Amino acid sequence: MKILDEIFHSLRLRVLVVLLIVGIVPSFCMKQVILRAYEKCSVSEHCMEIQSQCNSIFNQLSARNYLYDQSSEGVNTELSQLSNIYGGRIIVVDRSLRILKDTYGMDEGKTLLSASVIRCFRGHNTENYHKENGYVELAIPIMDNLESSSQEVVGVMLVNVSIANIQSIGNELSARMNILILFIAIITVIIAVLFSYSVVNPFIKMTNSIAEWGEEVDEEAISKNMSEFSETHLIAKSFSSLLSKMKSVDKGRQEFVSNVSHELKTPLTSMKVMADSLIAMGDVPADMYKEFMSDMSAEIDRENKIINDLLSLVKMDKTEVKPQIEAHSVNQLIETILKRLRPIAKKQNIELVYESFREVTADLDEVKFTLAVSNLVENAIKYNKENGWVHVSLNADHKDMYLTIEDSGIGIPDDCVNDIFERFYRVDKSHSREIGGTGLGLAITKNAILMHHGTVKVSSKLGDGTTFTVRIPLNYIE
Repeated sequence: MKILDEIFHSLRLRVLVVLLIVGIVPSFCMKQVILRAYEKCSVSEHCMEIQSQCNSIFNQLSARNYLYDQSSEGVNTELSQLSNIYGGRIIVVDRSLRILKDTYGMDEGKTLLSASVIRCFRGHNTENYHKENGYVELAIPIMDNLESSSQEVVGVMLVNVSIANIQSIGNELSARMNILILFIAIITVIIAVLFSYSVVNPFIKMTNSIAEWGEEVDEEAISKNMSEFSETHLIAKSFSSLLSKMKSVDKGRQEFVSNVSHELKTPLTSMKVMADSLIAMGDVPADMYKEFMSDMSAEIDRENKIINDLLSLVKMDKTEVKPQIEAHSVNQLIETILKRLRPIAKKQNIELVYESFREVTADLDEVKFTLAVSNLVENAIKYNKENGWVHVSLNADHKDMYLTIEDSGIGIPDDCVNDIFERFYRVDKSHSREIGGTGLGLAITKNAILMHHGTVKVSSKLGDGTTFTVRIPLNYIE
């Protein structure tokens, strides 16, 4: 069942079936159209020919008063000859529906009740084609005076003619057309097989390439194998792009694990060294003991900060955890954040300026928004120059709010701007460790902003400050 299911779901089989239907079905339809057209045209011409022969006899019927005296040998001979030529039967009926002449000599003197005959007496020629029995029946009115303008129907000539020859030619034509259709079908099957193979072949090549190469996938080879058609070329480009992203994610995962291990191990290593030093020294002066314990406490705080930041990232990465969205005054939240950070700015002699252009109310998760803004402003203070400044501005339009954090700090090199939101990434590792950075702050900030369906952009010049621009929709839509 599984094999059959795979076969029926095969793209190659479906392409093959579609091409066969498109190639063969029209041939059968064309055959039927041609045969019917031939049959109709042939029968019509046959009837017209018989009608013409009958018209030549009508003059003699009228001239020799045959409807009242059937002894005319000339008329009887012509009727018999006409019957023999067309392989049919001719019956002459008078106005009383009595059969005057039957070329078969079977029903003369009998009364004939026929719808065709009755219609003929009303002045209508009738023509009935009996395909199953292989004959055509014509009912032709006989006029009393062919030269007079006021003609009267005085009799009917009923002609039954075989069309076996027409059907025989039709059958021969059908047989030849069947041979032609068989030839077309064979050509169609060959073309369909080749075309279906050419369509599916790039996908097979890509599958085999991936299976052979495993993790070491050659993107250029895949692109080459998939470039036979523009559509498969687009698939190759999309696959290569996805592959690059997967490699980048995998590389980031490995770096993240390595960085987490290193960052968590470093404080523990420092504490281990200090503890071993204290044990090895034996009698340690109180001042040195206090100094070592203070350093160990600082390392513990640093370890705790790293763990807390990691937990914050883990919580944000969980898609099932929904943010606690409520309407908040953004102005008030920012003022609260800056109030808490002003002592840090003052300690480093940094001027912290806040500018609000209007009152802004937005749907926010207070904790995550506060964490994001705090990280940006705190970084602007920590990585600033002596006697520098940090400018925070808030604005909004009818749809979004805009928060700008600009500083006069050390700036970011151009080749590092795109990486600063990566976890544990540091532009200046030595300076970051001096000020207690974990390398997770901007990653947390970006996740928190994305959680609000917002964006964060950065522009910076090395040695000339950095500007972060945050855009968040005023109305949160799940």
